[in-house]
Amino acid sequence: MSEFSSDSEEFASHLKGVQQIAEYLEELKSTAIRMTEVISTSEQGLFRPDQEYAVLTLLIGYWQSRNALLEMVHSLRADERLYGPKGDVLFLAGFSAALILVDSARFLRETVEDRPILKRKLNEEHREFGIPANVYDMVQTSLLSMRHAWHLYHAIKFWRDNEDRLLALGNEDPSLSEVLDIIQRLEFRLDVSIAQFEAARLRTRVDQVARTLSQSILGRAMYGLQKLGGIVLADRYLKKGHQPGMPEPICEQVTELLRPGDVLAVRKEYAVTNYFLPGYWPHVALFLGDAASIRELGIAELDHIRPLWPQLASNGDESTPRVLESKKDGVLIRSLGSPFASDSIVVLRPRLELDQIAEALARGLENEGKGYDFGFDFSRAERLACTEVIYRSYDGVGDVEFPMVKRVGRMTLSGNDLIEMSLAGNLFDPVLVYAPMHNAAICTDQQVVPLVRQCMNEKE
Repeated sequence: MSEFSSDSEEFASHLKGVQQIAEYLEELKSTAIRMTEVISTSEQGLFRPDQEYAVLTLLIGYWQSRNALLEMVHSLRADERLYGPKGDVLFLAGFSAALILVDSARFLRETVEDRPILKRKLNEEHREFGIPANVYDMVQTSLLSMRHAWHLYHAIKFWRDNEDRLLALGNEDPSLSEVLDIIQRLEFRLDVSIAQFEAARLRTRVDQVARTLSQSILGRAMYGLQKLGGIVLADRYLKKGHQPGMPEPICEQVTELLRPGDVLAVRKEYAVTNYFLPGYWPHVALFLGDAASIRELGIAELDHIRPLWPQLASNGDESTPRVLESKKDGVLIRSLGSPFASDSIVVLRPRLELDQIAEALARGLENEGKGYDFGFDFSRAERLACTEVIYRSYDGVGDVEFPMVKRVGRMTLSGNDLIEMSLAGNLFDPVLVYAPMHNAAICTDQQVVPLVRQCMNEKE
């Protein structure tokens, strides 16, 4: 197996991601309830600034978490391990994700359907985050379609036919207990009757499509979950058969050029998660170097870093490089396989002295274990989006001060913003780019800036 991939890390990421998104969406439900208590059903005027902010927080957080779930379900359905020993684990992750998707969509409908002013706000276009007009109505229409009843049937049938065996897995593997709790708590949302199933079967040929994908009932179940989530919005961002990931020789070349403190800005082509993120480069990670490098920087014995040593030096290996990265499962120390599971990469190098790099990495690692910020609210420190890790690591180190950008009523910092700063000669230098949609080779030195600009111009 390549050093740039890890089955156990990926499985853990799926399970923890589902758990964190479920917790986050429960918080959004509370926000929505408080919001509707304040906004009268008969109110027809303009939103006050605080009400506007509350609705936009709900909107951004919901669509970001929804798309993270959609991308996960899509990747699971295409995962060949679905038909091996880990198939049940992958199904449980996908099934619980689908349940969360349906529950949150139906909750929104139940909460705002009789409040026209809120519906109009949720249907507004917000180009800063790539949110099109009428997206709320499209999801609700998709959710209620009879066609989805048939997609859903295979997943429900697999769960009900295997419920006792699947529940027993929670006793064998405690990491599955929370997703099993989610399934049992939300299963009522997927109550499809035989009559609904028969009506849907007569109206669609999707059963034929499912059979061409796999003769396995589990394969059909996962296909149904993929469609269930409302891929109507995501289809334009997906390409059949595409698996993001850089070739191993490219990964090795990039790794040789990296230094601790580098910022890795990456992009997956045809990814659902590109949908509501501004710019061509939607995701970033902080390169830590290997454990030996952490020792050389003089920060290994800091009180908050010593407990992290098992993650930095897994099984005593101090030579494997690590990143600090915030994804759907939170801010975690990960292998390079995580950001390298992308199609394109830009490496930004901070213009700082080595002791300042050490300070930034030490500050960044203080955030390890925090949750992911789906709402991109930089005013809250308990959850961090990927760029917030960079912000909280470097802002205030030396003369570093990030210029924040106002988007949808809040101050933010995107991956594109970081790259724009580097192109303008501020704080970072762009030292490497690999963008195979434009150039099949790694570009360094004088080739970097023109290729990065070419990518940025394509997005515009």
